[in-house]
Amino acid sequence: MKPRGAIAGLGMTAIGKVYGRTAEDFADEAVVRACRDAGLSLSDIDGLLVNAGAMRGVNLRLAKRLGLGDLRLAADVQSFGSSAGAMVQMACSAISAGVASTVACVFADDPLREGASTGSRYVGAQDRLVGLRDLPPAVGLRGALMGYAMAARRHMARYGTTSLDLAAVAVATRSWAAMNPLAQMREPLTVADHQASRMIADPFHLFDCCVVSNGGIAVIVTSADRARDLAQPLVTIVGMGQSHPDYPMDRRSTFGLVTGAAESGKQAYEMAGVSPQDIAVAEIYDCFTFTTLISAEDYGFCDKGQGGEFFGSGATGPGGRLPINTGGGQLSGYYMWGMTPLSEGVMQARGQAGERQVDRHDLVLVSGNGGTLDDHSTLILATQEA
Repeated sequence: MKPRGAIAGLGMTAIGKVYGRTAEDFADEAVVRACRDAGLSLSDIDGLLVNAGAMRGVNLRLAKRLGLGDLRLAADVQSFGSSAGAMVQMACSAISAGVASTVACVFADDPLREGASTGSRYVGAQDRLVGLRDLPPAVGLRGALMGYAMAARRHMARYGTTSLDLAAVAVATRSWAAMNPLAQMREPLTVADHQASRMIADPFHLFDCCVVSNGGIAVIVTSADRARDLAQPLVTIVGMGQSHPDYPMDRRSTFGLVTGAAESGKQAYEMAGVSPQDIAVAEIYDCFTFTTLISAEDYGFCDKGQGGEFFGSGATGPGGRLPINTGGGQLSGYYMWGMTPLSEGVMQARGQAGERQVDRHDLVLVSGNGGTLDDHSTLILATQEA
């Protein structure tokens, strides 16, 4: 496995119901923390990639605020939930080409407001509806929730997937969150609790949906050779890939049946020279339980249509053969778009995940997913021992 780059620093702010701060505040702090974590100074950064969340509150003005002058690489990156993986891939490519040597990749968002409906902030107001393109929102199909619900229903119709299968995903994820002091939802969760929770958008119950968070996360990407001499255990990127299906709303498409994980995972496996069976830990983007289930199928961790049986078997929870979303993911941990799986993947690869640390962590798969299954990124992280 040839390293394509390394993640040398990880910086995380307080995340969750953190009020009175802006996305810019979070982004600034995350980059500073990531540099400190790596044993670097801000002056070492010569590349900056910024991903703004749903509120679009952070951009390249970050460079001026932090005094990052003479950058050799700077860009706003927007592939939605797949952006974290895309930024790391861009950073690795730039470093390999000699364009930059030390690239900060940062995400920050501040959707939560005390006393305000988070749903209304995400979906946004749409006062004037015009033409056929506005027919879906006119009848209530507004925002990601409705699109994912339709995708899940199609999978159910084709493969017999049930709400109990989705419950198994939620329960397994919560069992990991219980061991994560950073997780927003740590209370025990049972299948009965899941089934009794209110319906949000059929077939999704409350516990099929991710939490919402304010905060910021940054990583520092550099070459593997340089990272060996820095402050943290070496975590290299040995595989990566992207896929952007952008499904047409047509019954002939594979929407709800196959995701971009199938292609981006294939690219990453081939680059790393590994197979799904070699992966020790998987951190999968989980805006909804269904996203976890279908992505696990497409990554080859189980056969197509067998996701429910796979999660119901206990294979992905503590003590299982393939730990998935070991920090509680976005369902129970925290929602920082693709930085949620990436941050947990880095902690697991370093062996720094505390009570939830898994024994084998030499190969960690990290996925990102954006739009309504429209965009996908995959990274494979390796430790020095891999």
